[in-house]
Amino acid sequence: MIEYFHRQIQLWGKERQDALQNKKIAVIGAGGLGSSLAFALGSSGIGEIHLVDFDTVSIHNIHRQIAFKIGDEGKSKAALNAELIEQRCPFVNAISHQCDFETFSQKNITVDLIIDATDNLPTRGQIDDYCKSKNLPWIYGSVEAFHGQVCFFEESSFRDAFKISLQTPAGIAAPIVMHIASLQANLALRYLAGLSVKKDRLYYLFFNEEGELIMQKFGLPKT
Repeated sequence: MIEYFHRQIQLWGKERQDALQNKKIAVIGAGGLGSSLAFALGSSGIGEIHLVDFDTVSIHNIHRQIAFKIGDEGKSKAALNAELIEQRCPFVNAISHQCDFETFSQKNITVDLIIDATDNLPTRGQIDDYCKSKNLPWIYGSVEAFHGQVCFFEESSFRDAFKISLQTPAGIAAPIVMHIASLQANLALRYLAGLSVKKDRLYYLFFNEEGELIMQKFGLPKT
């Protein structure tokens, strides 16, 4: 185990790495963001990772959902991601839940952090409501076209910051999915390892017409 996590132990020491083994997280959504998060966090040493998604793989998912390959069509996204994590890291218990978030929330599974990897605002509203009721932090992430948003929610209200509505997502470039998931994963890992994290701040990332990556930061009001 020490050899497997050698480079992380160099970064923050064996005590913090050992502490990660006692942490539990839930990733809600196992598609684009979710499968990138599985790669980014699945081999970090977090003790237990719950992957929640009712959907199965479709051919149009594969270009941006890096856990899947041709031949996976019709298989459970959550189950495939859990299998991938445990193949890459024997020190993580990955558990798949083939259901929606509302059903998962009724299981009352205790976790330290929830990470949003969904693709719709109503479910994010449900996540925020649930986390507020449990005094639990969560990390929001969304992608569309060449831009994306991330926020570590603790005291701020998602419903106050965003108008909850149903909308059809536009096209998505595959690399921005991994970029946003990477930012979510870094915030999650810092928090779980006991390092400082800026909370209740919205990060908005986009590529302008010249291909320059721009990041804007907005403080959110706290309830």
